[in-house]
Amino acid sequence: MLDQINEVFFEEANELLESLEGYLLSLEENPTDKEIISAVFRIMHTIKGSSGMFGFDAISSFTHEVESAFDAIRNGVAPVTPEVIKLTLQSRDHILAMLGGNISKEESARLIDEFKQLMSPFKNSKEAVDAPPPSQATAATENTPNSIPETVPIKKTTVSSSKPHAEGSNLTTWRISFTPSPSILWNGTRPSLMIKELTEMGDATVILFTKNIPPLSQIEPTTCYLAWDIILTTAQTQQEIQDVFIFLDETSIIKIEAVDVSEDVTFKLGEILVNRKHISQEVLESFLSERKPIGEQLVEKNLISSESLHSALAEQEHIKTVTKAKENAQANAPMATTQQSIRVSSDKLDQLIDLVGELVTFNARLGQHAQIANNPTLLMLSEQSERLIIALRNNAMDMRMLPIGTIFTRFRRLVHDLAADMHKNIELVTEGAETELDKTVIEKLNDPLIHMIRNSVDHGIETKEERIAKGKNPQGTVKLIAQHAGAFVLIIISDDGAGLNKDKIYQKAVDKGLVAPGIDVSDNDIYNMIFLPGFSTADKVSSVSGRGVGMDVVKKDITALNGTVSIESHPGEGTDFILKIPLTLAIIEGMLVQIGSGTFVIPLSNIQECMEFKPEHGDDGKVCSHITARGEFLPYINLREWFEITDPMPASQQVVIVNDQDSSLGLVVDKVIGNNQTVIKPLGDLYKNVEGLSGATVLGDGSVALILDVFKLSNVIKRTEMTV
Repeated sequence: MLDQINEVFFEEANELLESLEGYLLSLEENPTDKEIISAVFRIMHTIKGSSGMFGFDAISSFTHEVESAFDAIRNGVAPVTPEVIKLTLQSRDHILAMLGGNISKEESARLIDEFKQLMSPFKNSKEAVDAPPPSQATAATENTPNSIPETVPIKKTTVSSSKPHAEGSNLTTWRISFTPSPSILWNGTRPSLMIKELTEMGDATVILFTKNIPPLSQIEPTTCYLAWDIILTTAQTQQEIQDVFIFLDETSIIKIEAVDVSEDVTFKLGEILVNRKHISQEVLESFLSERKPIGEQLVEKNLISSESLHSALAEQEHIKTVTKAKENAQANAPMATTQQSIRVSSDKLDQLIDLVGELVTFNARLGQHAQIANNPTLLMLSEQSERLIIALRNNAMDMRMLPIGTIFTRFRRLVHDLAADMHKNIELVTEGAETELDKTVIEKLNDPLIHMIRNSVDHGIETKEERIAKGKNPQGTVKLIAQHAGAFVLIIISDDGAGLNKDKIYQKAVDKGLVAPGIDVSDNDIYNMIFLPGFSTADKVSSVSGRGVGMDVVKKDITALNGTVSIESHPGEGTDFILKIPLTLAIIEGMLVQIGSGTFVIPLSNIQECMEFKPEHGDDGKVCSHITARGEFLPYINLREWFEITDPMPASQQVVIVNDQDSSLGLVVDKVIGNNQTVIKPLGDLYKNVEGLSGATVLGDGSVALILDVFKLSNVIKRTEMTV
């Protein structure tokens, strides 16, 4: 159980640190943004508290120092400087290393010492800000266990720690009931810190319940007897509120409900009690005829406790105050949409997809046997099963889809550090971060994108002095763009640098013996030479480039994803690397076709139409030629010739018109069979080097069909001289 709790802590801490990096890079661009400053403080505060709770004292102690620095910044005592950003980024990396078990006391001491030096000029100012007013100090002294009243309604208004709820913000009022486990103090958890964190999110009314406190002689110091109601008006979401309690044990009770504070609600005490489910509507109506206040009646009849009454009254007063403030500001606070989510292991999702794939294959066999048996009942059940499996497949695939922005954010730090090392001024701009891809595809995209971004920063963007001399903006720009294209996603890595130097690339290829001197080579072929193993145009080896390792890895990794990479470059203006990646590597919709005795699958997303094959020059036996389709010139590849299939020729053939993003082409086949849900399987050793194939699938009868790679077949046409 403890290992599972620790695993949750590590996952959450890693997610927080990833968010922290993005916040810090944004803060470097907007050093006075109070929202970002507060968000950084809150992340440090959360990591400090949770690491201390789980016994990671070294992490908690170190994070406390960073938190203290941002507390001073948050309070307006110290400014955000480049040194602060740099040091906090280093601290973030250090905390990440500590989570991985690399505890370096020397590095912790160095970073803490540098933070103290940065903050030392502001120490006196910070102490003045932190000192409580005399009235608060007195109240704290008097608040001893022997003087705790039965209920203590406290009103506290503060600025939200990550999203200040200024006038005009979308605010929601939440009713939060927090009953800690009696044993919550045993592992070092401090409920008071959670209450404090909630009050920092917005306008909060805190009601403390003390009825379970036994006589002093029976009190166990390590047992928690308290409970709280918190009425919170904030711009934070329910999930962000739940995150405050994320590391609580299972026996603690947390209940978070949205409170309707719309203009047509009267906020009468009886309605609040009914809304809280303390009493029913029938009970309320039976007491309304009495002259005595409804609250007193209910307490006298022991229908509610005095604590419940005080809590409801506090909520009533809180809502009145919030409503009045809204009216003064002429702003509305709409109900927030309640969203719930659970954390699921990625391994379980992978298993689910595998099982769905098996179901797809099973259903194909069932459908085939139903057709052979010609049994109406079996055919109906097969069709119903197919609909259910398709729905299950779509839901399972949706669960594995993640926004590509989950890796885009990582590259901001990469560009930031590389630009600093190379003394360049470079901005990373991202577009389409919400574009979704299968998680397995996203995981495999990380390394190729790193290489390509490093290439753009190193080779693409000029130095500040060179850009000024060319009349360009001193700040270079690298763009990372994602967009959907049917069953594929286009990822474009674009820079506004000098563009690829064709002459230099060609000369390097000649020097390496890759190209014979004097041969006429197209621009596209020259650009693609940078993907050759060991190829580099760098004049000297550096920590970033010059070893000829990187772009060939990109080509290999993208090809392994059944994707393509192309290059567009304009001298003096920049270079675009365009990746075309399939949405998923698991299941696709395909069309079965037959060539000879073999069965093949063409991805349905690439198909435009099917038509009868009528070659203009008869059967010339060439792999590539052309036909006229609907009045347009159309190149085609004869798959019989390409795969060297020698089975008897049928009386007629068909051509499937497909697109490869840039153009259309025809694939000549013997027969089109029909649609098929295709579970993609990797190719065996026999076929893995055959150009034009991307995978295989098992059909309903147990036979294997090969999946055609439209993009590689398109390349065959592009590099083959066609006969007109």
